[in-house]
Amino acid sequence: MRALVLGAGAVGGYYGGRLVEAGADVTFFVREARARLLAEQGLRIESALGGARLDVRTACDRQALAPFDLVILSCKAYDLDDALETIARAVGPQTGVLPLLNGLVHLDRIAARFPRATVFGGVARISATLGGDGIVRHFGVLNRIDFGARDGGADARLEALRDFFARTPVDARLSAEIEQELWDKFVFLATLAGITTLMRASVGTVLETPAGETLILRLLAECEDIARAEGHAPVPEKFADFRAELTRPGSPLKASMLRDMERGGPTEGEHILGDMLARAQRAGVAAPVLEIAATNVRAYEASRASAG
Repeated sequence: MRALVLGAGAVGGYYGGRLVEAGADVTFFVREARARLLAEQGLRIESALGGARLDVRTACDRQALAPFDLVILSCKAYDLDDALETIARAVGPQTGVLPLLNGLVHLDRIAARFPRATVFGGVARISATLGGDGIVRHFGVLNRIDFGARDGGADARLEALRDFFARTPVDARLSAEIEQELWDKFVFLATLAGITTLMRASVGTVLETPAGETLILRLLAECEDIARAEGHAPVPEKFADFRAELTRPGSPLKASMLRDMERGGPTEGEHILGDMLARAQRAGVAAPVLEIAATNVRAYEASRASAG
């Protein structure tokens, strides 16, 4: 199986690098400067689960691409349109596209752009960053990835992907219920992103305020109600895990969306909070805290646009 990974940053570099480590046929589509660094120093991964320095194959010219068996997308949602144009020649009728993006709305956009390809569902759970020195640094030990066919069926490409990951430290799971996995992360992330961007603070700091826990739990309940209206409510055990994670005293947890705002960059606000709110409105689900959180990020983006 020939796989193309778009980018060699924190997520794509880590999971793609582990595939290379397992002997998979992987090409990374990267910018020329990144390609030069990879040629000189290799793809370097630092992790408590085992580091690596890997010789990797790269591509930089989108016009020179030809169809692959599998294309893995790990871009930010606000870069999706450009990403789809970049991989266009790499996607043929027999290609599977595995996006590792947050939320759900990207799945239909990818399917509309490549109607003859197969769009899989994928969820990455990892804390990692790409350093200025070009090293992919993995924090902690969580490096789970779930993937599956959206209809729950079998697919040889995904089975091959699972088998390659089985030779590595990656906790890879081929799921027959990937839609539910996507919704579970969507509910958790919308709550986390909504509350931490609204308050410009970590979960632990929000919890130090008199009404902090109440607002977090209200937002979590709203997102759960929206998921239930769409037929994908988290099971009670999963919801209990979310509640515990979002009410842990002293937690430094904050959404990457807040980090994007802190550095003055673009956010995935519409992709996460905007889409969740649109689903609430279509289903007639009241979501006042979510609406305030979405408006907050929209106001931030409007300010960025005016300043630009």
